[in-house]
Amino acid sequence: MPRVSAFHGIVITMYFNEGLHLGRPHFHAETAGCRASFDIESLEMIVGRLPRRANKLVLRWARLHQEELRRNWDLLRSTGKVLPIAPLK
Repeated sequence: MPRVSAFHGIVITMYFNEGLHLGRPHFHAETAGCRASFDIESLEMIVGRLPRRANKLVLRWARLHQEELRRNWDLLRSTGKVLPIAPLK
């Protein structure tokens, strides 16, 4: 799983070759043993669960970096690699 970013104990990763989301552009967030997937376009949680505070932080970060997430999705699909995205401060 290529790591994209990490902040406040939350790790953001991206991978596309999974059956669960059928190629839907998304990213994963993990913290404190909880995991969730988020749609890049709508930023809605697709599956999983995060603590409320972590969910708010992930959404704030994703809104700030949505265009970078889109570019990373395309890069991941074409090269299998991602570029790091700045953490939430």
